[in-house]
Amino acid sequence: MGDRLRSTSMEDLPVHLILEILMSGRLAVIDLISLELTSRTFRGTHGLFPKKFKSLVDYAAFQLCGLSSIYASLHCNAQEELLKRCNGNWKRLLRFLMAVEQSSDMVETSAGNMQIRSGRYHTLLINDSAAYSCGSSLCGVLGHGPETTQCVEFTRINFPVPVQVAQVSASHNHAAFVTGSGQVFTCGDNSSYCCGHSDTGRPIFRPRMVEALKNIPVKQVAAGLSFTMFLTRKGHVFTCGTNGHGQLGLGDTSDRPTPTCIELLASVGSVVQIAAGPSYALAVSDDGTLYSFGSGTNFCLGHGEQQNELQPRAIQSFKRKGINVARVSAGDEHVVALDSTGYVYTWGKGYCGALGHGDEIDKTTPSHLTSLKSQLAVQVCASKRKTFVLVDDGSVYGFGWMGFGSLGFLDRGASDKVLKPRILESLRSHHISQISTGLYHTVVVTNCGRVFGFGDNERAQLGHDTVRGCLEPTEMFMEKA
Repeated sequence: MGDRLRSTSMEDLPVHLILEILMSGRLAVIDLISLELTSRTFRGTHGLFPKKFKSLVDYAAFQLCGLSSIYASLHCNAQEELLKRCNGNWKRLLRFLMAVEQSSDMVETSAGNMQIRSGRYHTLLINDSAAYSCGSSLCGVLGHGPETTQCVEFTRINFPVPVQVAQVSASHNHAAFVTGSGQVFTCGDNSSYCCGHSDTGRPIFRPRMVEALKNIPVKQVAAGLSFTMFLTRKGHVFTCGTNGHGQLGLGDTSDRPTPTCIELLASVGSVVQIAAGPSYALAVSDDGTLYSFGSGTNFCLGHGEQQNELQPRAIQSFKRKGINVARVSAGDEHVVALDSTGYVYTWGKGYCGALGHGDEIDKTTPSHLTSLKSQLAVQVCASKRKTFVLVDDGSVYGFGWMGFGSLGFLDRGASDKVLKPRILESLRSHHISQISTGLYHTVVVTNCGRVFGFGDNERAQLGHDTVRGCLEPTEMFMEKA
């Protein structure tokens, strides 16, 4: 009995068991790197794998990359190009894939899983499966009840039943939350039925479950100006609310008071990400196809024309070039997309340099942002006349309109426009994991779980009640228990 209970070192474990642990999917890339640096067991290949893999950790990272839907959707040449862009480092490639996948959901930080989203005059945060809000409670968007008009710090939102919040989306005047079990709660202005409750057109001041989706598990929500998109775990898209421009994707312009499935998208495959603009919508499928529908104003649909699309239509310029889109962000007047190899594309209205091409010329179809081609982008974020790109080393590039300091540059100078991507020096001391920008303010989450904001704070959307605006990133805090 004593022999069987004697202590065993990591070096004594069978290689196949070690590999099983490495490939469990429960270890972050930084954990894999730490193991490789601290133990010779993880540094060796033990003669079991091709020489192109430098270690057990390297081989495990390669195997985990193969499980990613983003990587699996790429053809062989694109996979090779992505590995080359990662300097042949499988661990870096895995980190890239994980960062892209988390960019539209919660991100892993040393303080736990978090997500940040900015609305018009408010900010929403998920921390440790709880939802918080600050800023102006226009139409009940903060979710704290009719008596609350403003929160000057992140204040926890109480739900009618105990829930673990997994994803959130903020719009101008309504909000949507997804729980770990796939249920959806909404609050805010429901005059257009964008909250998915057909029994009232009045504001909803506290989160309320969307009954129409009670038995349909959802994994992501995207709140537009007066409509909402819901992405189910099966990859189907439901929409509700205003439909004057066809933004619900249902083939007509009739409003929908409750979520309705977009059958056309259901017939072409599984959707992996959704994004909602003011009156248009975007959906990325698992094969990297980007679909757009709704208002064609400002060329935001990417088809080279400004006509409305009542049903999802694939953006052909990506398809013709064999480009797989991984994630997309819908701004007020322009769009920014990230492909599966870390390149960035913009199109729409170029006012104030929001497209990043060094001018203010509109782009009618997606245009490659060549000034960032040496960077490996992991998240893109667009709002009113400004754009941010987060790259894999945690740096942030911004371009567009500098109004209210929401672009993050301290040296405004004679112009309020940044026409080409420029790194935010004010954030260089932090490794940024996620960024979100609203009308006049911007918020970020670091890999340490700290939250910073900059820009307009007139309505406490940066979580402070003593300043009207912050030109430099200012840390935001949650209410004390």
